[in-house]
Amino acid sequence: MRNLERGQAGSRFPTLILNSDCDGQCSVKAAAALETELQTITKEFLNLPPIPLDGWKNEIANTFGLDPKNLGDSFFDVDGEPLLERLLGLARLAQKRRLPILFQ
Repeated sequence: MRNLERGQAGSRFPTLILNSDCDGQCSVKAAAALETELQTITKEFLNLPPIPLDGWKNEIANTFGLDPKNLGDSFFDVDGEPLLERLLGLARLAQKRRLPILFQ
């Protein structure tokens, strides 16, 4: 994110970067802003090189045959699913159901 925000945390993606995710929540309104931010991040990550994988990420990549081609591909969850897509889905579901996203 530092590259996309040019070293100024929260300057372009305040909902994602500045929202505390420890025992907090993201309102329905903020989920809409989060969706927009994640869409922008997803597009911009396509044009950036992947990062080296190590530790658990390397294990997951080997298990699921993942070979990141760009920065977005470098972020996945423990099931090998693209992290940005999962977060976008969560933001959309929160809006659809008109419920906040809860963090624990």
